[in-house]
Amino acid sequence: MNFKEQLAGYPVLEIVAGAAKELGVEAYVIGGFVRDLILKRNSKDIDVVSIGSGIELAELVASRLGPDVFVSVFKTFGTAQIRQGDLEIEFVGARKESYRSDSRKPAVEDGTLADDQNRRDFTINAMGISLDNKMFGELIDPFDGMKDLRKKIIRTPLEPEITFSDDPLRMMRAIRFASQLNFDIEPDTFDAIIKMKDRVSIVSAERISDELNKIILSPTPSYGFKLLFHAGLLAIIFPEMIELQGVENIEGKGHKDNFYHTLQVLDNVSQHTNDLWLRWAAILHDIAKPATKKFDKKIGWSFHNHEEVGARMVPVIFRRMKLPLNEKMRFVKKLVRLHLRPIVLSKDQITDSAMRRLLVEAGEDIEALMKLCRADITSKNPEKVKRYLQNFDLVEQKLKDLEERDKLRNFQPVITGEMIMEAFGLKPAKEVGIIKETVREAILEGIIPNEYEPAFAYMLREGEKLGLKAQQTGI
Repeated sequence: MNFKEQLAGYPVLEIVAGAAKELGVEAYVIGGFVRDLILKRNSKDIDVVSIGSGIELAELVASRLGPDVFVSVFKTFGTAQIRQGDLEIEFVGARKESYRSDSRKPAVEDGTLADDQNRRDFTINAMGISLDNKMFGELIDPFDGMKDLRKKIIRTPLEPEITFSDDPLRMMRAIRFASQLNFDIEPDTFDAIIKMKDRVSIVSAERISDELNKIILSPTPSYGFKLLFHAGLLAIIFPEMIELQGVENIEGKGHKDNFYHTLQVLDNVSQHTNDLWLRWAAILHDIAKPATKKFDKKIGWSFHNHEEVGARMVPVIFRRMKLPLNEKMRFVKKLVRLHLRPIVLSKDQITDSAMRRLLVEAGEDIEALMKLCRADITSKNPEKVKRYLQNFDLVEQKLKDLEERDKLRNFQPVITGEMIMEAFGLKPAKEVGIIKETVREAILEGIIPNEYEPAFAYMLREGEKLGLKAQQTGI
């Protein structure tokens, strides 16, 4: 089978072929690029294997592409990288690669093309296409990867125990590819994952989180999470999520299975956004329900304050998983803490002050919060869903009207602590904080607008109530 015509869309590969001929080495494109080429998926990453020095081939290719093309060399791994336009081309010499039982780093040695294909994770990623002038475009497929692509199967090229022992992260990669491509994992391969799941503990948290994030970003991420769950991997990498699974019944009263509810919320969110961190908020929005679960004979099950407890769990989980502890984590934490607020507002009579407080606390993330809240409606009763969504429409319209009128999204009271101290001739004291908070509350309650003159007059009156005498009546 020849893919010469398909390769014509990547002129840089003609240059790679010419450079390989000049060096007298064989070169092949291999792995995910070949898979995606066959599946007609857009791919910007090209892996080139050289039966010889990948670094030397990369340097010659770069020189032919022009003086502005830079080669990133990673001598420790024997690899080099070139960027051309939106393409990233990685060059590596054919190699063998394996892990010791207690090591997170592979042992690497030179090898043949067959060795390189043997070390690949799955048959669909072990296919190569020759860049040799005489065989340009010819498919080299020793493990029937084409057949598995047609059957939509994830299968290892060697015995799965060997493949997973060489690199235990491949167990997660199997699930990631199944989730991304909507493929099935071949039964023997999945059985091997179950058998060898504990080996994932030698893999670094960063590599695990990278694969997990790719599962989260797949079209229907619940599929990947269900595979992780049934394989036993989820219990190792994300035990808090396992705690959500199951239904407890007492005196005929049960609660919903919060694991499957969470997966439904995640899928719902994923239909409307590719935002990884909003998807993480969906995953973690009910994460504290097991910790807050209580049973009362009169009302049944409750999960009081799970949003606040859950928000406190977010940085703990992010830190353990080596996820970013910056504004992305704070975004997830905020949405977990606030995810019940719009739901409460949609049930009760909507007041301007409650709306103002939500706008102030959510700030620029109000749209993301509302997406999460809509996704959180997983009832099987269509009338109930319709009613909730209509209520959310009212909440969103009210929020929009308030924002246009009061500009509260990035709310800061016009009266600062420095103004209060100067007005009353004070040094830092508890009275300053009391007045500042009183003014803030008055603005949020709609008693005064967030404008200088009425807020300053209100501040003076509140100071007088505390026995303070104004040094000035205007600033």
